[in-house]
Amino acid sequence: MNKISNLALIVNISEADLSIGQISLLNMSSESELIAAKHLASFDNIYGWSIVIVFILLPIILGLSVSRFINQKLNVQPIVEKIIINIIRFSSGVAILITFGIFFSLIFEAIKFFQYVNLVDFFFNSSWNPNRAWVISSSETVDPEILKDAFGWVPLLTGTFLVGSVAMFVAIPLGLASAIYLAEYASNKVRDIAKPVIEILAGIPTVVYGFFAALTLAPMLKHFGDSIGIDVSAESALAAGLAMGVMIIPFVSSLSDDVIRSVPNSLREGSYALGATKSETIKKVILPAALPGIMGSFLLAISRAIGETMIVVMAASLRANLTFNPLEPATTITTQIVTALIGDVEFENPKTLVAFALGLTLFVMTLILNIIAITIVRKYREKYD
Repeated sequence: MNKISNLALIVNISEADLSIGQISLLNMSSESELIAAKHLASFDNIYGWSIVIVFILLPIILGLSVSRFINQKLNVQPIVEKIIINIIRFSSGVAILITFGIFFSLIFEAIKFFQYVNLVDFFFNSSWNPNRAWVISSSETVDPEILKDAFGWVPLLTGTFLVGSVAMFVAIPLGLASAIYLAEYASNKVRDIAKPVIEILAGIPTVVYGFFAALTLAPMLKHFGDSIGIDVSAESALAAGLAMGVMIIPFVSSLSDDVIRSVPNSLREGSYALGATKSETIKKVILPAALPGIMGSFLLAISRAIGETMIVVMAASLRANLTFNPLEPATTITTQIVTALIGDVEFENPKTLVAFALGLTLFVMTLILNIIAITIVRKYREKYD
């Protein structure tokens, strides 16, 4: 009995100590919350006064200080021009540094990828099956024969050019024709209505074009092909290219329209004075004069078409297919970049690193397109001069 009584006494004492500890802990918690609330209130007070100082008092003080130096004899034009020139130089330098940063971020990871895959196999192999690298760990010694037929970018290249070519066959003629009409033939009333309507196409989300291509355009093309005895796939490069072409019409139309309208009227009047018709003036005078800007709009549209992903995913499939037939499924480089970066594969796996190799090749392709466009512009500009 004595042992039981002692045990009960110890339990009662422990419970009493526990309740006292909880009470003290609560008191400490309330005290810390009170201190934190005081600090927060003081911070809010400081923040409110800093807002008043920065956005109200400081502009007033600076305005009064500057007004003391304003006088009629002060020539501010050189100062303002110098500031603007420095801002432009800084912006140009930042743009160049960003370009080099993108390039080096791609090339370092691409070098890691080419440690797994032979450079010749990547650029000249016609088989694309990245799932072969799914189970490879970065700590393993990889047999090159396993990845020999896994990462051949030729099907991706053909798919990119196939979809992009269909898009440009739609966008360039329609965009340039609408730009010529709006700049040279349309009245101001028609132009004020038609140009914003055309530019709405650029503001529609790409997923909407993807739904349109997958649910409306692709079945329509398949039904039309079946009616005339042509086998058209349910997912085809033609459907994706047509939807993409409609999407990039404003890039060609709006920019070309602005460039054509910026051609001096003296060139038009001189052509008319020599007896040329309106169509001859457009073809022989205005278009050569506006060619650099028109080529810029074409290049922007091509870059937009090459970089599009959502429409291709929804309307042209994810399967790499080495074909030049627009009625068959195809995939593009950008689509496979997105696919490579999605999933549970570790970052050092070739299946993930291939995205940087594809990005580097796309970077080089865009650079080549720019060089070609600059060469064409220089050639025709010299001819025009």
